[in-house]
Amino acid sequence: MTDAASRPIRTAVIGFGTSGRIFHAPFLAADADYSLDAIVTRDPSRSAAATARHPGARVVATPDELWADAASLDLVVIGSPSGTHAALADAALDAGLDVVVDKPFATTADEGRALIAKAERLGRRLTVFQNRRWDGDFRTLQNLVASGELGEVRRFESRFEWWQAEPDASWKTEASAAEAGGILYDLGTHLVDQAVQLFGPVSDLYAEIARRRPAAAADDDVFLALRHHSGVTSHLWMNAVAPLFGPRFHVLGSRAGYSTWGLDVQEPSLLAGALPGDPGFGETPEARWGVLGADGDTCRVPTRRGDYGEFYRRLAVALRDGGPLPVDPADAVAVLEVIERAHAAASVTA
Repeated sequence: MTDAASRPIRTAVIGFGTSGRIFHAPFLAADADYSLDAIVTRDPSRSAAATARHPGARVVATPDELWADAASLDLVVIGSPSGTHAALADAALDAGLDVVVDKPFATTADEGRALIAKAERLGRRLTVFQNRRWDGDFRTLQNLVASGELGEVRRFESRFEWWQAEPDASWKTEASAAEAGGILYDLGTHLVDQAVQLFGPVSDLYAEIARRRPAAAADDDVFLALRHHSGVTSHLWMNAVAPLFGPRFHVLGSRAGYSTWGLDVQEPSLLAGALPGDPGFGETPEARWGVLGADGDTCRVPTRRGDYGEFYRRLAVALRDGGPLPVDPADAVAVLEVIERAHAAASVTA
């Protein structure tokens, strides 16, 4: 076994906001296949937090400091603002590193395709962090669809909704749609990806895209209706100003329906200070299990454990053994194509 194959995958995380701090660093630190060697943030308070949480990682202010010492790394994880993803991924590939890009993969589908081509040309591995594929409720729904318990699925409803009448000051509220800002590029990336994973490519769509809060630079209230080649219709809502919430999933099939409420437990657990290795991490309480059945004949279905760490376990196998990536970046390009079509359709029909 070579030194490279036996040592941990030497990893840097760019950005230590919610993405780097909550969704990446804890899972890398908990996985023996990785070492978290460097964190990039120029914010003094985030730099202090990164040092406190991950004392073994060096904290630097700019990505250029990473590229100057790229020989000491194997992998870079890009968790910076969305509009910077493509340029940073491009630079990481030039530095000879494998790359994980947070969603959205890029600002445009063309940028995404160019990155895929470059990674292939340079012999590097490039993937996209579509972590919501490992939400517990989504994993449960995948099983129900695959097992045929719903029968022929006819309609799929999926929602990410919350109530925030005034947006927080952050890059997400300041970025325009041209900079991959707005709720469609943010949460819509997850909802579209999940719909396509379940029911296949999109043949036609209808979009309603609105900005309800004057302080937000881009859309914060979006509805998409997708027609899949498979014949299934997906209705997707993403809304930052919803005073009441609909079901997270509401799926209607020829034999049964399935409904769940509330979001996967992993993110709020991480925000509250839990770590991936904690007992019960990712487990949904029985009171929040989804309901399966038809016309009053229903039952609770245990929600599978959510497991964002599975992304990094699969990635380690891919990097060490050349296996399939946890997320094919071409999937992320297909999602961007849907988002671009939605923006174009909404601008025509508004």
